[in-house]
Amino acid sequence: MRSLIIIAILFVFTAVAYTQTEQEKRLSEIQKALAEQGFDGWLFYDFRGSDILAPRILKTERLSGSRRWFYFVPRQGDPVKVVHAIEPGQLDSLPGKKLIYREWQLLRDQVAKAIFDKGRPRGNFLIAMQYSPNNDIPYISRVDAGTIEMVRSIGVKIGSSADLVQQFEAVWTPEQLEMHKEAAVNIQKVIIEAFGEIKRRINADIPTTENDVQQFMMKRYDELGMNPSPMIVAVNANAASPHYFPRVGQGAPIRRGDLVLIDSVSKMRKPKAPAADLTWMGYVGESVPEEYTKIWGIVFEAQQKALQAIRDAFATGRPITGAQVDDVSRGIIARAGYADEFLHRTGHSIGEEGHGNGANIDNLETRDSRRLISGTAFSIEPGIYFAGRFGIRSEIDVYIDGKNVIITHPHQTEIFPIMK
Repeated sequence: MRSLIIIAILFVFTAVAYTQTEQEKRLSEIQKALAEQGFDGWLFYDFRGSDILAPRILKTERLSGSRRWFYFVPRQGDPVKVVHAIEPGQLDSLPGKKLIYREWQLLRDQVAKAIFDKGRPRGNFLIAMQYSPNNDIPYISRVDAGTIEMVRSIGVKIGSSADLVQQFEAVWTPEQLEMHKEAAVNIQKVIIEAFGEIKRRINADIPTTENDVQQFMMKRYDELGMNPSPMIVAVNANAASPHYFPRVGQGAPIRRGDLVLIDSVSKMRKPKAPAADLTWMGYVGESVPEEYTKIWGIVFEAQQKALQAIRDAFATGRPITGAQVDDVSRGIIARAGYADEFLHRTGHSIGEEGHGNGANIDNLETRDSRRLISGTAFSIEPGIYFAGRFGIRSEIDVYIDGKNVIITHPHQTEIFPIMK
């Protein structure tokens, strides 16, 4: 679960120079994936930056402009661009021939020409677009309904690009996995240090707030070569709000007998580094009260049962979706009698921005029917929240490596007694 400052699912683009060879390799990979998934092509569309997925998938700089453009990658053959006469240089960074339109009446004809270039048969022509039926997966729904209608009127069928996007946007390289592990170990280390700082300040009778702990952690992240991103530090009733974030100078005091939730996301300051996202629970005392340990036990079981369901599926070669894993976790909490206190999805894809573009562990907020695939990472973070009282969440980051499903960092198995 990310802090409110960075929860938005937006890309932050930097200037990346891709070589022609890298783009050619990517196009070859895309065409192979289209054949494997039964698509005849992939139609990219953008209006004023509406598709934030395309640049990384196509390995090019940010693509926007003030006029509509299309880029069609066929299963075989060369790509085709459709751009407006006022912006003829749009998409010049990508390979393929160019078709120009000026009048809106010509746009549909040029898109049809791009799709059916070189006499491709119309028949049951199936193309992928950034579209999700019923908006089940809103992270993929980048094409408006009217554009979908226009493209369908050409005589093609449209399928969701959700699994293609996951393959080309959410799969990590081995180097990215190592950077993630480094960040995850550092986050855990700093959280333990933060608990130690709370203990030191309490013992020294130094007034301590959520903000003090937040500032301590951000300073340590900077010293460890990580992004010093603000994190959730929530005490008692504040922890019952999953996206609570202490305002500057207005954080609640931390005293003996308090329950403390720390939820932090950060990453190494290295190119292409993925994020790590961990939540730990601490109690400002020598032993944790039974009320908290009971709820922790339910949440932890929900987390571990979800993990085991994924491991069982990959061990036997059985596909499993993010929605199915969410059902497992949610079922544990529901059977314990706390269905209404589990307010959010079980987990989310992890990428360079923390919330990535792979399958989310979600059958609550959205119906994520995407399969979990090798090379991707995600959080598993069930929680139970009692409004006005307290909340407990347990979070791990998980990576799929072939048939192996691993937790990428040392993880919490019980609430940490801070004063012990």
